Amino acid sequence: MRISRRAAAMAGLAVVALGLGAAPLLAGGEKYTDAAFEAAQKAGKPIIVDIAAAWCPVCRVQAPIVEDLAMSDRFQAFVHLEVDFDRQKDVLRRFNAQKQSTLIVFRGNKEIGRSVGDTNRASIEAMMAKALKQPQ
Repeated sequence: MRISRRAAAMAGLAVVALGLGAAPLLAGGEKYTDAAFEAAQKAGKPIIVDIAAAWCPVCRVQAPIVEDLAMSDRFQAFVHLEVDFDRQKDVLRRFNAQKQSTLIVFRGNKEIGRSVGDTNRASIEAMMAKALKQPQ
């Protein structure tokens, strides 16, 4: 039996898609929900919204940095919410986020900082630290 190039390519894409679909998000935060975000805002907590895709190499570099920072004593008050870039398009629109590997830091209702594609621990840490200094 002979398989056309198109059929072979489609089969290959299906295998890749199945593998990506099963992949978890990369960091250790909780899945973004409007309810979790709004509760953290009402409580005046610092929040990091982490927009990531399992297939994104920059996200893979960011993930352990953000997870480590979010779990540290300094940033233990942070609520770390993960947005799945491929599945939560409504959330992307809400935050006007165009790309995966976007990090958005809030203190309550106020956006404190935003970065796209940043893999520098010091600059991510500095952005998060700004949310600790902001009045509620």
